[in-house]
This record gives sequence, structure tokens and C-alpha cells, in this order.
Amino acid sequence: MPSDMKNSTNDKQAITESLQHSIQAEEMRSDRSFDAIADHFEKKVYGGLKGDIRLAVLRRDIFDYTAQMSKELGRPLRILDVGAGLAQIAIELAAQGHSVVINDISANMLEKAKASTAEIDKNLHIRWYVCPYQALEDKLAIDKLAIDNWQNKGSGADNTENAAKFDLIMSHALLEWLAEPAAIMDFFDRQLAEHGALSLCFYNPASFDYRNLIMGNFNLLDNTDYKADNKKSLTPNHPVAKEEVESWLEAHHYQTILTSGLRVFHDYAPLKRGGHNDPDAVIRMELRYSQREPYKWLGRYLHIMATRQVA
Repeated sequence: MPSDMKNSTNDKQAITESLQHSIQAEEMRSDRSFDAIADHFEKKVYGGLKGDIRLAVLRRDIFDYTAQMSKELGRPLRILDVGAGLAQIAIELAAQGHSVVINDISANMLEKAKASTAEIDKNLHIRWYVCPYQALEDKLAIDKLAIDNWQNKGSGADNTENAAKFDLIMSHALLEWLAEPAAIMDFFDRQLAEHGALSLCFYNPASFDYRNLIMGNFNLLDNTDYKADNKKSLTPNHPVAKEEVESWLEAHHYQTILTSGLRVFHDYAPLKRGGHNDPDAVIRMELRYSQREPYKWLGRYLHIMATRQVA
């Protein structure tokens, strides 16, 4: 066989093998659970200032909105936290008097969340579901039917279709760990009330590039095959870009009402000087710049709140 034909055959074989490898890698993707590293997750994500900044921005964004929504509706809210992890925000909302459903695929993560509720001296209205979000809908439907039957016993009415939906659905740091993140939008559509709001917080892939540019990790950025070792690392290998999330929201007729960046400068400061040594000052400045252009788009995570446009 002539050398040029042999080379062509080898090239085709290499391309085929590469495509097969890519297809297999996509087929092997599954929704991520942190069950095996729940302790590591708790320490790494919320064991220091990074977690304090994250919670401070989310509290500011969500609590202001829920207080106003509850006032307008004249009642406590019905809230769902999907892929809740340690569920700090959801637990605090329950402590404010709202009815909360907390879900995660990891039993260990929810056990930690339950331990946190035990430290609060209040009779919190929380329901817990350990399952993938794809299985949550059936569980919710069964519970809603049971509640309706109890409330309307003897009436013969079937109120399944009128069972209460959620005024607020939160999904924080979940999209980047789903095998098919866009698919969750249909779930949101079915579970969110007409007047409801969606709180999406997700890893910002632009921050990965920017931080490595600052740190001089050019070899890593040049390596298109680089993947974090997710057995240990909490850096997602399949983050979803802001533009993609915005396109999903538009396609599902949501209107963005608020955007914030989480950790817009803290992670980019290799030298801690001046105010960087004062955690309260860092949080104050993070809050100040979290909603300002262009700084918010540098956040390691982005938070979008949106309401659905109902025809």
C-alpha cells in the first residue's frame, strides 16, 4: 500500500477512534452525587470565607425577594430546593415561616442538613426527599394527592390538578453536575406556580479561564483534553455558560429580574493585602460589586432570578 494511502487510512482510523471515545464519554456521563465526599464538600465549600461570601450574596438576593412576594400574597411561601446539598438557604427560609421541600440525590448531604435544622429551636415545616430530581415529581404528586384527600375527605373531589405548586424553586450549584442540564427546565415549568420565581446559581466557566490566566496556568488552558479529577476536585468538567442558561430561560418564557456574581474578586487575589485580611470587609465589597457591571460577570458562580411569563 502506498505510504500516502496508508497515512490516510491511519488518519481515518484515528478520527473514528476519537469520535468513539467522545461518544462513550458522553454516554458515561451521569448526574453527580457527593454522597461519598459529603464531609469534604462541607469543609471545602462552606468551611471558610468562600462559603460565607456565597451565602451572603444568596441571602441578600433571595430574602429580599421572598419577603416582598410573601407580603403581596399575604401568606408564607411554598419553596422547593432541588439538589439542595447542605440546604442552608432553604433551612433559613423555613425558619422564617415558609413551607419548604428539600431534595438531594445524596442521603449523606441531607443528613448533614437535617442536623443543622436540629440546632434551630423552631418547628420548621420541611419535607425531605432523597432522590434524583427526575424521581421527585412522582413523590411530590403522591404527597399532594394524600394531602388533598385528607383536606377534602368525604367531598369526593379530585384536586390533584389543583395541588399547590411552588412560589420559589431554588437550584444552586446543580446544573453543572447534571448529565442533561437543559432537561431540568421542563421540570421547573411543571412545578413552578404562575406567579413564581426561579433561583438558579451555577458555576461560571469564564471564571475558570480568567483565574488560570491570572495564575499563569497557560499549559492547562492550552490542554483541550484537561479534566479535573472529580473524585477529589469540586471543579465541574461540564459547566454551563451564562449565555446557554439565558437561552434556556428565553425559550421557556422566563424573564430575568436579577443577576449577581458570587466571589467576583476574592478568588483572584493571590496576594492577601489590606482589606483582604478582614473577612467582614471582603464580604461587604463582594456584596457591593456582585451586581455591578462588569464585575458581576467575573463571579466564580452566577446567580439568576427569573419569573415565568404566563400567556
